[in-house]
Order: sequence, then C-alpha cells, then structure tokens
Amino acid sequence: MELIALTRAVSPSIGRCQLTYLPRQPIDVERALEQHRAYEHCLGQHGVRIIQLPSEPECPDAVFVEDTAVVVDEIAIMARMGIAQRQPEVRSVADVLRRYRPVTFLRAPARLDGGDVLRIGRTIYVGASRRTNRAGIEALRELLDPYGYRLIPIAVTGCLHLKTACSFIGRQTFLVNRAWIEISALRDVDLIDVHPQEPWAANALLIGDVVLFPAAFWRTRRRLEARGFHVRPVDISEFQKAEGGLTCLSIILESTRNPRSSRPSPPLIP
Repeated sequence: MELIALTRAVSPSIGRCQLTYLPRQPIDVERALEQHRAYEHCLGQHGVRIIQLPSEPECPDAVFVEDTAVVVDEIAIMARMGIAQRQPEVRSVADVLRRYRPVTFLRAPARLDGGDVLRIGRTIYVGASRRTNRAGIEALRELLDPYGYRLIPIAVTGCLHLKTACSFIGRQTFLVNRAWIEISALRDVDLIDVHPQEPWAANALLIGDVVLFPAAFWRTRRRLEARGFHVRPVDISEFQKAEGGLTCLSIILESTRNPRSSRPSPPLIP
C-alpha cells in the first residue's frame, strides 16, 4: 500500500505564527523553505509520495498541516482547531482528502487539533490540551466508535499538543516527556524518556522502520540508537521556533480511495 504525505509550503508570514509556550524569535523564511524541501525529500527517500497542498500565504501556521485533520482508514475528520484564526486552513485540505476518504467536519462546541491525536492501530490516544477540549474528544469518539477504534484521553500540560510530549517510534515503544503528559494512560508499552536537557525532543516521525528525528536533540538521539532504533536526523530548527515538530509538517495516510466501511459514509458537514 502506497503512503502519501500531504504537505504545504512555508508561508512568508510564518514569523507571525501562534505561540503558546515559547518566546517569539525571528524565523528565517529562506532557511525554513530549505528545511521544508529537505523534509519532503527525506520522506520521498523512504517511499512516501508527496502531495503539495495549495499555499496559504496569509495563514502563518499553514505549513503545520497535521493540525487540520484526523485521518484513519475509513474516514477523514476535519478539525475545528483550537485557534480560530487557523480554521481557513482546513477547507483546502478537505478538498484533497476527498480523493481518498469520505470527509466530515467537527462542529462547535468541539475543539480539536490533529497534533493532539496519536493513532496506533485501532487505538487512538487524544490529548486534552489547550487546543483540544473535552467536546472535541467526545465528538471524535462518536465518529470513530462505529469503526471499532478505542479512544484513550491523555491530559497534556506544559506543551502545545500530545505529540509534543509523546511519539510512537515502533516496537511497542513511545518516546516521552513524562513532565508534560498523564503517563499512566500509556499501559503495556515501553517508554524511552527524552534527555532532561531536551524537553522538546519527544516529537518524532516513524516511517517504516526509520525514526525521523530533530537534528538538534543529539542527546535523546543517542538514547534511541542505544536501544537499537534506526534514527535519521532532520534539521527543523526554524519550525521549532514556531513550536512545530516533524509530525506537524505532514498528514501521512495510505492511498486507499474511499474504502468500504462498517456503516454508510458520514454526511458532509459545512
């Protein structure tokens, strides 16, 4: 089955990105463009086909496409994001996802960012964060329950999204920052802690058996390699200034086109 990554070009206005936990720093747009191209190239080298979404030059955070949707085998659920100013990013993503999945939209009072959703098989971990509320979690549960998915909420504190503090890196193993999530929700799995000097190092992207990992966090990388993981460093320093990580820069899905499901396709909700 072919893997596809939806990506979007860096907005020239990325310097005005939304920030919650980090102080604002100047972002070098040209360097960010180079890093984004290298990111796409890296995905391509590992067998992922890139589909570039329409650019959104007036949306500073649009490069972080992961937040706009939750995609599983049967359906694509378009987010109602925690920052209302980002909502215009969603429509163009939905237009592309309709080629591959039935699409539905979350509605008020639900708030949910895709960066708070971590899928492992039929289990969905969902962060209860400053961007995702309880109504968003329950709406997601209602949409996915008919397809047999099990949702596990995890309290997130101290960082933006669940995936800022927790990533699945294969072999029943999670990379975590215990200080920022309710760790008791992760049961029957192995945990690798980020290095204490690298609290932002928990976001990694698993492609096949390779863990794409931010180049800046070499101490944590050594921990992964010591456990036998194949790690490929990727420089995303400019996106880190915007509280972004490797998973934020793409929506990765299998290319199945509108697969059969256990119930009729959901309605399209404007």
